[in-house]
Amino acid sequence: MSADAALMPRDAAELAGLVRESTGGLRIRGGGTWLEAGLPSRTAHEVRLDAFAGVRAYVPADLTISVGAATTLAELNAATNAHGQWCPLLSWGDDRATVGAVIATATSGPAAAALGRPRDLVLGLECVDGLGRVIRAGGRVVKNVAGFDLTRLMTGAWGTLGVITEVHLRLRSRPAVDETWRVNLVRTDSSDAAGAFAAFLRGPYAPMASHREGDQWLVRIGGNAAFVAASRAALQLLGTCNSLPASEWERVRLHAAPAATALTWRWDALSRQLKERFDPRRQLNPGLLGEPV
Repeated sequence: MSADAALMPRDAAELAGLVRESTGGLRIRGGGTWLEAGLPSRTAHEVRLDAFAGVRAYVPADLTISVGAATTLAELNAATNAHGQWCPLLSWGDDRATVGAVIATATSGPAAAALGRPRDLVLGLECVDGLGRVIRAGGRVVKNVAGFDLTRLMTGAWGTLGVITEVHLRLRSRPAVDETWRVNLVRTDSSDAAGAFAAFLRGPYAPMASHREGDQWLVRIGGNAAFVAASRAALQLLGTCNSLPASEWERVRLHAAPAATALTWRWDALSRQLKERFDPRRQLNPGLLGEPV
């Protein structure tokens, strides 16, 4: 295997062969938009996943889609938009990111709390592990047979346990009305504006996405016309509201993207304890050093 040769497998079987033949490490490259994130490995050989792109199966009636790991978020959005659907991964960064990288890094975004994080949206996946085995976990439908959840194990593993090659995702119907507002909270001595806004975020009119910028909040509300009207009225009671185009979220996602050397942390007590006791990078399979970017 020449160190100068670009390794570009055409399918999972060829990728598995490369892993089995490797005597050192393999750096996995998808879209290449975040190459220095997650303590990347430095290896002689880079495997490009360009061939692992495109829609593999799509059943709009089931609200499910299967795509190659190198499919960009922009391509996923275009395929589902034609049917009035979407997969709200909407990770930090932009839509040049690949689905495989978003799942491998478990990168969330401003809509994650309301519409689901990567682990909530992945039904199943195909991957190649460090021993060169093609593994399929989960399934293509919402209801899967219970068992050892390899799908969740691979989601957020940063490619250290295997290379994701295909992903099965759950979809949502696009809201009939989709509005974005910038909110300046009312500040008076008799009211707790921050507390009132927090209650709005948790209440019956909870927005699809929210993001704080200094003393202002960016809020995205969506649903049928009646629901959005009620949400808008509740929001306007909290402060001055100015309408913005939906493209404002693209700016937010790009501007708020993690630093190039940042890691994606999950801020719950259990995850913090697990991260202190277990780091998958310390248990790399001999044939694979992952880099899901």
